[in-house]
Amino acid sequence: MVHRSDEEFTAFVRVHGRALARTATLLAGDRVAGEDLLQTALAQTYARWRKADIEDLEQYVRVVLARAQISWRRRLSSTERPLDLEPDELPVPDIADRTVDRRVLLGALQQLPPKQRATLVLRYFDDLSEADTAKALGCSAGSVKQHSTRGLAKLRALLGPDAVLAGL
Repeated sequence: MVHRSDEEFTAFVRVHGRALARTATLLAGDRVAGEDLLQTALAQTYARWRKADIEDLEQYVRVVLARAQISWRRRLSSTERPLDLEPDELPVPDIADRTVDRRVLLGALQQLPPKQRATLVLRYFDDLSEADTAKALGCSAGSVKQHSTRGLAKLRALLGPDAVLAGL
């Protein structure tokens, strides 16, 4: 059993919090829901932090984020929709700043099924490998390829043929 201090966890959040907040915001579709998602993931991680031997804590939190987001989306009723809030500037520059308008891209991401959205966020925004993305989502590398292909096709259809997705 591994025993870690609260200070170590606080230091981890200080170092990686902004990048994880960006991932959570992209997964959830807006900043406020992203903050809730990150809080849930950090609480779940902290509960295991003191006892478990987690080698790559940042990767572990991403796994928790992706799985929690997919679980949340499944629980939403067909009539429940999040408020359409204007996203604030994210604290970490991301690929959306260099491509299509952030609001348009976030809106298009919101229209994707949860697994496709999670796959695209982890693969292209967080730059995880297919294997790491598959591990985070609890699926095979083939499923990651399939979700990526379908998600990118739907994004391109939603954004139009002239949209630049900077290598996506």
